[in-house]
Amino acid sequence: MGLLTLCQGFALTNNVTFIAINGLVGLALAPTPWMATLPVAGYVLGAALTTGLVAKHQRAHGRQRAFMLGMGVAVVAALICFAAVVMKSFWLLVAATLVAGYANANAALYRFAATELVEPAFKERAISWVLAGGIIGGVVGPNLANHAKTWIADAPFAGAYAALAVLSLMAMGVMSRIKFPALPGTGAGAGTGGGANAASAGRPTREIIRQPKFIVAVAACALGYGVMNLLMAATPIAMAQCKHPFSAAALVLEWHVLAMFVPSFFTGSLIKRFGVWPIMVVGVLLNVVCIVVALMGVDLMNFLIALMALGVGWNFLFIGGTTLATETYRPEEKTRAQAVIDFAVYATMTVTAFSSGALVTTGGWSSMNWGSLVPMALLVAALVWLRVQPSSSTPSSPNPAQR
Repeated sequence: MGLLTLCQGFALTNNVTFIAINGLVGLALAPTPWMATLPVAGYVLGAALTTGLVAKHQRAHGRQRAFMLGMGVAVVAALICFAAVVMKSFWLLVAATLVAGYANANAALYRFAATELVEPAFKERAISWVLAGGIIGGVVGPNLANHAKTWIADAPFAGAYAALAVLSLMAMGVMSRIKFPALPGTGAGAGTGGGANAASAGRPTREIIRQPKFIVAVAACALGYGVMNLLMAATPIAMAQCKHPFSAAALVLEWHVLAMFVPSFFTGSLIKRFGVWPIMVVGVLLNVVCIVVALMGVDLMNFLIALMALGVGWNFLFIGGTTLATETYRPEEKTRAQAVIDFAVYATMTVTAFSSGALVTTGGWSSMNWGSLVPMALLVAALVWLRVQPSSSTPSSPNPAQR
């Protein structure tokens, strides 16, 4: 579990660094300012487009080899990003981040893979502890972006992309030491590969996704991640517009990411004690706190407090949604169900990442925050709908364990 948590740290270092610099690099290279966050959108669009391919590779090759393949793609993508900045090619940068999306989609499955390394009774804590690896990304990512900005003359942030390639190689070394159990319904074992056998594939996907629990789980993960991505991706640009130095933006992002992942040490225990529904409700309320504080002003403390509330709110919604989702599918259905969840997450993030640059450079920071109330209202409606469902209409899998 500790090694998988470390891999999560490497993955989040990559994600946070991309979020910190892609918008600013995009702003410097883009033909027009509203296209600034296209590299951010490319990153999540690539993940959305490859969730099915990732699921296929997981079934065909097993967790370990599929994860290492994703890390190899991350190395290549980071080097292409480096070349794009040196060559000052905006569209090459967008293409590189699109390729990097495959690695992003692979890393998103670490939280599900964690449940396969523990007994079913500890699945909430397993999800939380692996996501806690994001603390590494919260500290390393913004600081790496800040310090690497001037490593290469006339190519701001190019050094950060080169560093990410090295970190992905290190992550491959760590992943090579993790042994996962075979995925049900496949012949892919603990790092040995192998093709799928004739085991039962479980229920049709359409039957799985019609469950109210599954619908609300997807809504919590996708809308929670979407709002977080919308505001986080725009923060460096908004702070630059407000004349804050990049070091201030790096500080805000560092504390934001820490707020996203530090609660992971106890979110699983809170879900175990109070239930998943109350934790997701608190997640929505914290998102609203973020929006209110952001609308109150554009001082450094406004950005800092708002982004920290946003981070904790995301944690409660994402871990809550992930935990709820594990109650809706059987072991042999997991790769398909997880692919659907992550496709919804990345499709939503693609829209918000693209919208982020356009909104912050045209409508401004305040307009973005007002708009963020809409998905939160939809999520409130989804949670209320789930609450009033008869228990028989939200059935758990006969075997909800992930092993």
